[in-house]
Amino acid sequence: MSRISTWLITSSIQELITPQNSSSMASRVLVLASILIFSCFAETCYGAISFSSLQRTLVVTASHSQGLLKAGEDKITVRWGLNQSFPAGTDSSYKTIKVQLCYAPISQVDRAWRKTEDHLNKDKTCQFKIVKKPYINVNETLEWTIERDVPTATFFIRAYALDSDDHEVAYGQNTDAQKKTNLFEIQAITGRHVSLDIASVCFSAFSVVSLMGFFFMEKRKARKSQQ
Repeated sequence: MSRISTWLITSSIQELITPQNSSSMASRVLVLASILIFSCFAETCYGAISFSSLQRTLVVTASHSQGLLKAGEDKITVRWGLNQSFPAGTDSSYKTIKVQLCYAPISQVDRAWRKTEDHLNKDKTCQFKIVKKPYINVNETLEWTIERDVPTATFFIRAYALDSDDHEVAYGQNTDAQKKTNLFEIQAITGRHVSLDIASVCFSAFSVVSLMGFFFMEKRKARKSQQ
């Protein structure tokens, strides 16, 4: 809650608990209720940061091996920094950088829990934190191992610049505005291990050989009984 709202509520409560006649008390209760409603509304509006209001001032790139990436195994090298085409002082309010792994539109279809919203408090596009650290005005690089809980989907990388109140004030991403370029696919951990697959194949082969041996022995016994 903002400092002004907190001050207003505190002052009103102090006035409310001061001995008053019944008429004055009713008026003050009404005023306090109005202030509470106004404070909640003001807080909602203040916290309602929209993605469309942010300026794309950060340059973000992501490099990785070709083909399907595997969760828990493969790595992505992420680079970010201020776009030097912007005037000096553009990043004066940037205090923190937050880099996230985000769902591409193709992996959001019919999945409300991944839905993109312009209101950042409701947006579910970027659900996986890569790093959050103090902002510095230099190009930075991070090698990130894809976490084991990342599901199978198509992704991109986005970075947000945050101000001293931890609110988003700018962004950058490794894809275009429509989120169609430089995307990459990640395959989730299946729960199966290579050694288990090998053991399964060996057991299957042994079973087939054993079954063939059983039929061969039975056939020999049948021939002997006929002699």
